[in-house]
Amino acid sequence: MAESASRPVFQLGKPRYEQSTFLGRLRHFIDIIDPSTLFVTESRLRECIKLLDDFKQGNLPPGITDHQLWEAQKVKQAIIHPDTGEKIFMPFRMSGYVPFGTPIVVGLLLPNQTLASTVFWQWLNQSHNACVNYANRNATKPTPTSKFIQGYVGAVTSAVSIAVGLNVLIEKSSKFSPATRLFIQRFIPFPAVASANICNVALMRHNELSEGIDVLDSKGNVVGSSRIAAKHALIETALTRVALPLPIFVLPPIIMAFLEKLPLMQAHRRMMLPVHSLVCLAVFGLSLPLAISLFPQMSEIEASHLEPEIAMATDCKVLTYNKGL
Repeated sequence: MAESASRPVFQLGKPRYEQSTFLGRLRHFIDIIDPSTLFVTESRLRECIKLLDDFKQGNLPPGITDHQLWEAQKVKQAIIHPDTGEKIFMPFRMSGYVPFGTPIVVGLLLPNQTLASTVFWQWLNQSHNACVNYANRNATKPTPTSKFIQGYVGAVTSAVSIAVGLNVLIEKSSKFSPATRLFIQRFIPFPAVASANICNVALMRHNELSEGIDVLDSKGNVVGSSRIAAKHALIETALTRVALPLPIFVLPPIIMAFLEKLPLMQAHRRMMLPVHSLVCLAVFGLSLPLAISLFPQMSEIEASHLEPEIAMATDCKVLTYNKGL
């Protein structure tokens, strides 16, 4: 029974785990962000795609198990965009978010930041986020390059402005002791990054609000393009981008403030940066699947809540849409 529960009968294009529960979504996204998929070779990817095509056409070779099919779909979902069918550039895949993003998080949380270092790390972080948001967007409608540039400039400007503004405010405050001021400065990246992430998602995917995104019936057929569904998709994605940095930028400063007082760390100051990096990696690795599991990637919405022309075009009461990641 346990084997059957962990390896259900394969369904092409369907999640392996139940998406109506948080635990099911968490298990699904742990698969999606598995860093081991970054090392999948081109030949292995082609093999997985062919296996799934064979299943779709009913030409599956004998001896292929459900486990092999689920693994093939996991590899394809981690590398290939579901709307465009194209490979996502490695640093911008969700499976690459933690490995490529951790050095940036470490940089953002370094103590005693100068104005130049604050600007640099906020710029680098929002540049990475902009590319991740664009690479994992709902791509059922084309997005002009101008929209990408607008989103990028807006996100970077907001992040840098808020971070620099808060730093200047703390520096000019005479009410705090130097130790308290340093402790507060370590928390500044969170409000800067959280607000910039909302701006980043809204501007990077603003085209979806005007063009709409495809909504699908129970058979996977496109019923129409909905602006209302696009609004839901952007709100859900923005909420995950606010939830994601909360533990990442709050827990490491608290943990490091404790660890720095330990005799071992006091005696070996060179260990500070490696330990800081490991703490950031651990918290980031735990936070990402938890945050993106708040909502299913293929979200559902009642047809009656969409535009009248869409509601009248189908007998299905509930439609689905790809909210993006």
